[in-house]
Amino acid sequence: MPNPFEKFAERHIGPTASDIEKMLATVGAESLDALVADTVPASIFDTSLDLGEPLSEQEVVGRLRELAGMNTVVPSLIGLGYHDTITPPVIQRNVLENPAWYTAYTPYQPEISQGRLEALLNFQTMVSDLTGLEIANSSLLDEPTAAAEGMAMARRLHRGDADVFFVDSGCHEPTKAVVAARASAIGVEIEELAEGSDPHRAFGVLVQYPDTTGAVRDHSALVEEFHDAGALVVVATDLLALTLITPPGEFGADIAVGSAQRFGVPLGYGGPHAGFIATRESLVRGLPGRLVGVSTDAAGRMAYRLALQTREQHIRRERATSNVCTAQVLLAVMAGLYGCWHGPDGLVEIASEVHRLTSILAGALSDAGYTLVNDTWFDTLTVAVPGMADRIIGRALDLGVNLGRVDADHIRVALDEVTDAELVATVAKAFEVEVPAVADLDSGLPPELERSTAFMTHPVFTSYRSEHEMLRYLRRLADRDLALDRSMIPLGSCTMKLNATSEMVPITWPEFAGIHPYAPVAQAAGYLELIRELESYLAEATGFHSVSLQPNAGSQGELAGLLAISAYHRSRGEELRDVCLIPASAHGTNAASAVMAGMRVVVVATDEGGDIDIADLEARAVEHSDRLAAAMVTYPSTHGVFEEGIKEITDIVHRYGGQVYIDGANLNALVGLARPGDFGADCGHLNLHKTFTIPHGGGGPGVGPLGVAEHLAPFLPNHPLLEEAGPATGIGPISGAPFGSAGILPIPYAYIRLMGEEGLRQATRVAILSANYVARRLDPYFPVLYTGDSGRVAHECIIDLRPVTKETGVTAEDVAKRLTDYGFHAPTLSFPVVGTLMIESTESESLWELDRFCEAMIAIRSEADRIATGELPRDDNPLRRAPHTAEDVAADTWERPYTREEGAFPVGSLRKDKYWPPVGRIDGAAGDRNLICACPPMDAYT
Repeated sequence: MPNPFEKFAERHIGPTASDIEKMLATVGAESLDALVADTVPASIFDTSLDLGEPLSEQEVVGRLRELAGMNTVVPSLIGLGYHDTITPPVIQRNVLENPAWYTAYTPYQPEISQGRLEALLNFQTMVSDLTGLEIANSSLLDEPTAAAEGMAMARRLHRGDADVFFVDSGCHEPTKAVVAARASAIGVEIEELAEGSDPHRAFGVLVQYPDTTGAVRDHSALVEEFHDAGALVVVATDLLALTLITPPGEFGADIAVGSAQRFGVPLGYGGPHAGFIATRESLVRGLPGRLVGVSTDAAGRMAYRLALQTREQHIRRERATSNVCTAQVLLAVMAGLYGCWHGPDGLVEIASEVHRLTSILAGALSDAGYTLVNDTWFDTLTVAVPGMADRIIGRALDLGVNLGRVDADHIRVALDEVTDAELVATVAKAFEVEVPAVADLDSGLPPELERSTAFMTHPVFTSYRSEHEMLRYLRRLADRDLALDRSMIPLGSCTMKLNATSEMVPITWPEFAGIHPYAPVAQAAGYLELIRELESYLAEATGFHSVSLQPNAGSQGELAGLLAISAYHRSRGEELRDVCLIPASAHGTNAASAVMAGMRVVVVATDEGGDIDIADLEARAVEHSDRLAAAMVTYPSTHGVFEEGIKEITDIVHRYGGQVYIDGANLNALVGLARPGDFGADCGHLNLHKTFTIPHGGGGPGVGPLGVAEHLAPFLPNHPLLEEAGPATGIGPISGAPFGSAGILPIPYAYIRLMGEEGLRQATRVAILSANYVARRLDPYFPVLYTGDSGRVAHECIIDLRPVTKETGVTAEDVAKRLTDYGFHAPTLSFPVVGTLMIESTESESLWELDRFCEAMIAIRSEADRIATGELPRDDNPLRRAPHTAEDVAADTWERPYTREEGAFPVGSLRKDKYWPPVGRIDGAAGDRNLICACPPMDAYT
């Protein structure tokens, strides 16, 4: 039994028992049970949750040690886009394991995200330089999904009406599978590129460079042929190889995609890893995902921000370029810093050594009579071994190395940064070949494809080569950001809760971090047991029959669920069902996902109280009854309310032949109190980076598992390269790796085991209490926009600033920026209602921190009141001029109608503990105009 003095739940949940009593008194509830009864509809209330007793932190770490011990770490030269790498310890300790980096939120508030934004700009610049294309975004989810995004981008930009997309046979198998699954949903016909393929029939083509066999082929003639036909060329490529070979942009590619995993990001059984996409400047408006641009602040200082934010999915909805609202920021930061650590010369040195060893192995195999499928190479060889593949692979395994099985007659050997001469000799021994002591090397690189252009010439890639300087650079970047390690991040709908240190510890253990996603399953026995247990826990928590952990973001979980619904309808001979009902208040990713799944979006109205208009829902269901596929519902609602009519909503959708998809964004208000699978949901995704404590990492990683009812279980994602990944009847892969971002699954596993069923239920109850406490304290100053029938909110609340704006000119954005001066990240701004703030406090924040936030908001209201009375001018006041930098306050002149102290220290406690934003209010329009990837200017280094 756990030590009663070491109950994790009591450390995870912020308010103490006495705090809870005070908060209950404030909200006017006799007890937590009474508050929950007021808040959660009785029709769905259900506390059954069979997840057992909690374990102590020591016991959970011990259990994870046991699971890790069941894995076998073997050098894996399997390839397919995954390579072992060395994470520089200074980056592992000070970024991957540092809560200043992993607890940050997506940098939508740029003034308090300058460190992350600079690190992402480094990544973008590195990718742009290596690919030879002008613009790169700040990361995608992995290489296969990046290739699928490249296909979709090519289709959007193509000026004709072709629906054919050619895919070269040399592409990696996971890439081909993900692209095919994505294409089938949107009516794109995939054809294998072959001799005589007519580019006039296609909107684009995908080639791999180097290809999956290892061959380095010249694609310039192909590019010219497709361009002459008006089609676009997408090249999946390898960043390390591009230090030695001609970049895609130089031979005319329109789009380059790939993975930055081998730049210092552990294998992690398939993820999380940072995918990338780059393109020509003229095509930037079609680029999916996020893009960091350079702007200026109110004082003219250079500043970074996310550019083209109007493309974000919650705004563009069904017209969005992608549903990828979660990038892989933390991993992109690591990869970009790996580039800074090694610099261009270091990367060339690593690449040259990998290539040299590959050439030695190629020579030894060729001299012994083996036939190489590829007569050119960078780091990968495909060897013809008629009928002997299994025998040689078995011999290699006995010697302690994994090789890639292509088929019974071919073996793939992909070397990497960790490979040394001894490992090459071991591989040769598996082929019963000796490596000569002195080898005459033939370069596998065609001379005409050797890189001749410089890259990564900016000083950022050569300034931090000593550990001391890198350490200080990382500290400076972290100090420019405001993350959960400094203060509450009260973001509605985003659940920024405690990411406990004990949960994070296992992710860097080699037994979890060092496993290739296509290693023999026997080597991943601990992973598979952890995955199955976690799937069962999540199924129990949600009431769903089955769960797939493959989707590596909430957006991917949405897409997988809708594809499963479509497959279910097809299996019943109802192929025409393609209408998806989505409330006007829904997350924007819902509409974008529906379009990506090949569905037509029909918007359902919401009533004055913010709830789904049930009469309108039924009218739309009747109107489209013969084509109704699904309805997507966020529950509790995006407005932060438990809608009483949820069961009636699900009944209506079912009555007219549709399936109900529950968006799991707000599951933090449900666990232990109600289960979507029991109140009518057929499927839904879970945001493990919200409710189940995987850190946001500055905008990724995330995991978005899909839970389904029994009738949808046959249509869960599967994977062509691993039968254990899903049902044979599944929809195909939704991410590159069979279990998505498996490397971070120990985090939610640990959280659930630490909390136990009662701890999880108490967390939900306290989250509801905290939200109602904040709502009650702020309502006299900023009206709470939506409540349930009993006047309660769920786990978040929306406060309405429109009356204040009308009276004083102070906007929701002004309040968001002013909160920075008080040391807080802003709540969710103007979503789902323009002119409002959505606040979610979570169960993790103490009463002291909740009060500190409420007092900041009340003080801001008093500042607005001074504007209303004319004491402060409407166009020059602490809110309009916020945030205030140290440089502003220390300036020789201060020509403002309020004091320096009022600007910088609006409450006394800030004198002891002050976060200084590095820049003032940023000019968003200028950032949209300056999209070129550009690191800090040269004069920043002089």
